[in-house]
Amino acid sequence: CLPANQERFANGKLVTVQFHPSAQVVMTAGHDRSVSLFQVKNFSLNPKIQSIYLESFPIYKAHFSVDGEQVIATGTHHSMFFVYDMMAGSIIPILKVRGVEEKFLRNFELSPDGSFMLLIGTSGYLHLLSMKTKELISTMKVNGRCTASAFTPDSSKIYSYSKEGEVFIWDVRSRKCLHKFEDEGCLEGKCIAVSKNNQYVACGSSSGVVNLYTTDACLKENHPKPVKAIMNLVTSATCVTFNPTTEILAVASRDTDEAVKLV
Repeated sequence: CLPANQERFANGKLVTVQFHPSAQVVMTAGHDRSVSLFQVKNFSLNPKIQSIYLESFPIYKAHFSVDGEQVIATGTHHSMFFVYDMMAGSIIPILKVRGVEEKFLRNFELSPDGSFMLLIGTSGYLHLLSMKTKELISTMKVNGRCTASAFTPDSSKIYSYSKEGEVFIWDVRSRKCLHKFEDEGCLEGKCIAVSKNNQYVACGSSSGVVNLYTTDACLKENHPKPVKAIMNLVTSATCVTFNPTTEILAVASRDTDEAVKLV
């Protein structure tokens, strides 16, 4: 296949590459302050649909909304974020979320049912926003600093991974902490993923080890034993993700070239 972004290579580092949830479209976004959409065609040229440019806003993360009508983009050093409404063709800056006092807003997650946006703040704060209004619903707090979070497939729970290697499980409706457990042998938590069938949780740490747990063990035990410890990465695990059928787990590190393994 040809490069997806053949018609417009980025001038800076790409931070996001994502397929549209329902259309044959791929999005790229990155440090060159742009979000680009390309139509994905079989082996022929992938024509560029459009690019939007966010002035003095190097992008940290961009993500399609679940219905595919919006793109949410956060910056590398900003407390605001942008919503690109693809139906209206408008770029909406969200300058301030009332009740959220954060110097930087970078990392976020969207719930699979399209209802919530979770902003991962500093000092362990997690801000749950309404996806519809982008207003604050509630704030939760983990011990230490939160480095990554993931919604369960039914959007009822959130797994939050702290820098210290603890995982907190939250009930989305009540915003109460249901349980917490320690990731075995973790020196510094980096990334977390829950499989689409809700069977497994993968935790990736700075040592490059990715621990795979069953969700049953995570919900009941304080020191669950991993069903498998994946040792293939030699640098920090910065990305873990399951394929839609939960048959493959991708583990990757951005700290070195070609550090992508499929398990």
